[in-house]
Amino acid sequence: MIAQLFRRKPVEEAPAPRLRRVLSVVDLTAIGVAAVIGAGIFSTIGEAAAMAGSSVTLVFVIGAIVAGLSALSYAEMASSVPLSGSAYTYTYVVFGEVIAWMVGWMLVLEYAVGNIAVAISWSGYFQALLASWGVPLPLYWVQDPLSLWREAQQFLATGDPTFRAAYEAWQAAPRLLGVPLILNLPALGITALVTLIAYIGIQESRLANNLLVALKIGAVLLVIAVGAWFVDPARWEDFMPNGFAGMMRGVGAVFFAYIGFDALSTTAEEARNPKRDLPLAMFLSLALCTLLYVGVALVLTGLAPYKELSVPDPLAYVLGHLPLSEGWRRFLMGVVAVSAVIAMASVLLVFQIGQPRIWYAMSRDGLLPSALGRVHPRFQTPHIATLLTGLAVAIPLFFSSLHAVVDMTSMGTLMAFAVVSAGVAYLHHKPPVGYAPRFRVPKVPGRWPFLLMVLLGLFWAYSLNPKGFVALGDLSQGGPLWKYRVFLLLVGIVGFFIVRYNLSLLPMLGLLSALYLIVELDVENWIRLGLWTAVGLGLYFGYGYGHSGLRAGRVRSLAGEKPEGNGSTPEQGHSTPT
Repeated sequence: MIAQLFRRKPVEEAPAPRLRRVLSVVDLTAIGVAAVIGAGIFSTIGEAAAMAGSSVTLVFVIGAIVAGLSALSYAEMASSVPLSGSAYTYTYVVFGEVIAWMVGWMLVLEYAVGNIAVAISWSGYFQALLASWGVPLPLYWVQDPLSLWREAQQFLATGDPTFRAAYEAWQAAPRLLGVPLILNLPALGITALVTLIAYIGIQESRLANNLLVALKIGAVLLVIAVGAWFVDPARWEDFMPNGFAGMMRGVGAVFFAYIGFDALSTTAEEARNPKRDLPLAMFLSLALCTLLYVGVALVLTGLAPYKELSVPDPLAYVLGHLPLSEGWRRFLMGVVAVSAVIAMASVLLVFQIGQPRIWYAMSRDGLLPSALGRVHPRFQTPHIATLLTGLAVAIPLFFSSLHAVVDMTSMGTLMAFAVVSAGVAYLHHKPPVGYAPRFRVPKVPGRWPFLLMVLLGLFWAYSLNPKGFVALGDLSQGGPLWKYRVFLLLVGIVGFFIVRYNLSLLPMLGLLSALYLIVELDVENWIRLGLWTAVGLGLYFGYGYGHSGLRAGRVRSLAGEKPEGNGSTPEQGHSTPT
C-alpha cells in the first residue's frame, strides 16, 4: 500500500478531450499580472512603506527575488510538464500520488477558498466607490447574514453603539415569509459574473482579463505620472529610517503580493506553446509587476512622510493632499477607486479560471469524480468544475465574513511553492530518462555555497543583536523566539540534504524562503491547516485512492506506452523519474 501511495505519474500528453489552445505569451503574462496586481498596490504597499520608509523600493525588489526563486522552479516544471493542474500535476510526476493530492488540496485554499476573501474584498472596494458617488448600499445588502446577526445580538446584549447600525439593518431588511433577506449582494454578483465568463470560454476570459489588466495598468501609470510632478526628493534622503530590520519586516508584508504568479500555470493546456510561453510569461509578469510596485512606492514615499502611509488606502490618501484643484483631486481619487475595483475583479477572474483546471486535472487522474473532468462540447471549458467553483465561493458568502481565510490562502500557496521547489531540486539530483525541459533552473551545486551562507547568516545575526542571538539558543527563553527556533530546525533538516547530496542551490533557497514565511504565520493557521489536511486525507482515502487512474491503468505516457493489465504493480505501464 505504501508503494501505491507514492506511485508517480509519467509525463504525459493531455488526453482527449483537449482544451482550446488560444493563449499567447501576452495573454499568459496578463494572467500573471492580473493575479499579482491586486489589493497589494492599493493597501499593502502603505503598510510596507510605514515599516521600511523609502527603502520600500528595495523591499519590492527583494520580494520579487524571493518569489522569483519559486518562479524558477515553476518555470522548469511548466516547460517539462505542460499540463493543467499547476503544482498538483508537477508533484504527481515527482513525488507521487498522495503528496500530489495534498498539494492539490492546498491549492483549493489558494483558489476556491481564497476567492471567498477576494470576493468580500472586492465588495468592500465597490461599496466605497458607490459611496463616493453618493450611492451607498444598505448594510443588509453588503454583509453576510451570520455576521450581521451576531452584531445585532451584541447590540441587544450590551447596548454598544458600535453595533447599532447592524441592529437597525437587521430590523430594516426586507423579509420573505418572515425571514430577513440579508446577503453580500456585490460579492455574490461579481462571483456570478466571473463564473459566467470562465464558463463560456477561455477566449472570452482572455479578452475580459486583458481589458481589465490594461485598464488597471493605465490607472497605475496615470497615478505615477501625476504624483511624480509633486514628489519631494528630500523625503528619500532618510532611505532606511527603521534600519535593516525594519526593511526586512516590510519584505514579509509585500511578498504575499507576488504569490499569484503561479495562476498562469493552471492554463498550460490552453497555451499555444506552453513549454516556451509559460516560463517566459512567469518572468515577464513578475518583472512588470515589480516595476509598477517600485514606481508606486517611489511616488508614495516622495509625496508624504512614510509614517503617514499606514492607512487602508494610501494612494487615495496621498492624492487627496496634492496641491491641485478640488476637481482634479476628486478625479484622481475616482481613478484609484475604479482601478481598485478593476484590479480585484481581475484577480477573482484569474482564480476562478485556475481552480476548475486543477479539479479537471485531478478528475482526469481519477482522484475526483469524473464529472469534474468533463469539457463542454461548445465552449471547451471544464464547465462542471467551473460551476462548482462558483458555488464553492458563493455559498460560504451567506455564512461568514471569513477574514481568517487570507492567511490560510497564503499558507496553502506557500506549501505548494515549497513542494515544487523541492521537486526541481530532486529532478536535478536524479533526472529521469529523457528529462529535457525547455527551461532549466541554473544548476548550482549547493553544498559549499549553503554552508558559507549559513556561516555568514550566523555572523550577521550576531553582529546585529548579540543578546538576541544568545537568547535564541536558550531554550528556557519563551516568547516569540520559538518561531525562529522552528525555522532554524527546518534549516538544519533541509541543510542536511543539501550537504549530503549536494543538491541544486536555487530551488532549495526557494524551499527555505517558503518555509520561513510559513513559520511566520500565526499558530491558529497551523491548527486550521491541520484540520484542513485531515479532511483532505479523509477524502483521498474515501474516494481518490480507490479510483486512481494509475491503479486503474488509465495513464498514457509521452512515449506512447500503454499500461498492461490493471496497472496494479509499479512495473505495469508506469515509468518513474528515478
